[in-house]
Amino acid sequence: MDFVELVFGAGPDLEVWQMSARAVVIFFFALALIRTSGRRSFGQHIPFDACVSVLLGAVLSRAVVGASPFWATVASATVLVLAHRGVALACTRWQWVENLVAGREIEVVTDGQIHPAKMRQALLTRQNLDAAIRQSLGRESLADVKRAIFETDGSVSVIGRP
Repeated sequence: MDFVELVFGAGPDLEVWQMSARAVVIFFFALALIRTSGRRSFGQHIPFDACVSVLLGAVLSRAVVGASPFWATVASATVLVLAHRGVALACTRWQWVENLVAGREIEVVTDGQIHPAKMRQALLTRQNLDAAIRQSLGRESLADVKRAIFETDGSVSVIGRP
């Protein structure tokens, strides 16, 4: 048995120290992948970015517990991050890719008037809208709202009247 197999083990029957050694290596590998992926993957919170976060965690966990071959898991995680970065770069270059991946914002209030169809399209309740107005403007009246926009990250931007 060579040193690498002794420290990291092989297959699903791992000792505590072997799983711990794998966890340390995967931690630093994941950190490098996240830096490669860019700040976007954990900053924007749109479904596109959430997918890479969830998938990366799921894939890398298999390397730690020995559920999948170590190097195949590392390779698939690397491919995920490179694909994410490639799509993110395409989004910066072509608006249609950004619209396809992230969607478009939805204006749910214009000049104090709620657009019910747009609210349904955004799956936004009146309570969600009222909370966003209170948080943004410190007031509750729709008359104080020039525009309210459901953003692609799921937040609501409220622009008050001057």
